[in-house]
Amino acid sequence: MLRWRHGCTILLAALLAACGETTDAEDPAARADAARLDVMFSAQTRVWQDARRTELVAPDGWLSLIGLHRIELKSHFIGSGKTAGIRLTMGPEALGLLQSDAGTHAFTPERGVAVTLDGAPVRGRVSLQTDADAAPSVLGFDAGKGSLTLIERGGTTFVRARHEEAPTRRRFTGIEYWPTARNWRVEARFVPSAAGATLPIANILGMVEDTATPGTVAFERDGVGYRLQALDGGDGALFLIFADRTSGHGSYSAGRYLDAPAPGADGRLQLDFNRAYNPPCAFTAFATCPLPPDGNRLDLAIPAGEKTYIPATTV
Repeated sequence: MLRWRHGCTILLAALLAACGETTDAEDPAARADAARLDVMFSAQTRVWQDARRTELVAPDGWLSLIGLHRIELKSHFIGSGKTAGIRLTMGPEALGLLQSDAGTHAFTPERGVAVTLDGAPVRGRVSLQTDADAAPSVLGFDAGKGSLTLIERGGTTFVRARHEEAPTRRRFTGIEYWPTARNWRVEARFVPSAAGATLPIANILGMVEDTATPGTVAFERDGVGYRLQALDGGDGALFLIFADRTSGHGSYSAGRYLDAPAPGADGRLQLDFNRAYNPPCAFTAFATCPLPPDGNRLDLAIPAGEKTYIPATTV
């Protein structure tokens, strides 16, 4: 979750509290205050949007994905050659041999091919860790432009391939947003779940995993109450996966994500839907995005945040 300078956040919150979210149309001073708040709020939102773009287009960002390969055999040759069991779209024709057995994985590079493990040159057979381990391994290839990692989803292990020259990264067209609106930053209340509560979360691959849920976030819009079941966002923050009536009608059809701050001691927090963002699957076919749980499909249109991504059709 992107975090902002504490002082700036406090200043804006104080101004909002002093002036309120509505203004008297007949009061020039109130209109001027509202205009200043709009400018400040839009500026903060643009900072978030810029950081979001930087994260996406990073050499190892989501746009760099070039493959997702299920490990089905005990041995797989990896490379871009036609005979490779796990065939890469970029990189050397023969990269090496991946061996998997009883949850353990090892890699042996092809003779004469430069490969690194976590940045250090690989001289022979090396053991690999998955993203379920504390320190997942990263195999580098193609002079550091490409990488392979092992990820576990629904009891299945996959090879995830990245390359900084991925077509999705080179052709990135940018993100379109709805106009920033202060009234889409809403007050909300956090209701904790019972200890050990879980929520079935399906991913884009059709797998379902029971995932810990810290609680539910409740908010109102135009006098109607809505609730979103939250996932752990780390450091007390919340991660929300939701769909709304714009899903497939302006926003990404499979839903969007929203990072929310840690609730206060009284359970209060704010949800800024101007910062609702597309899951990685909106940009690449090689992600494993979690999808909104049934309770997070809102009968509400939220024309705020990121719109559907439209990729370029040519290089």
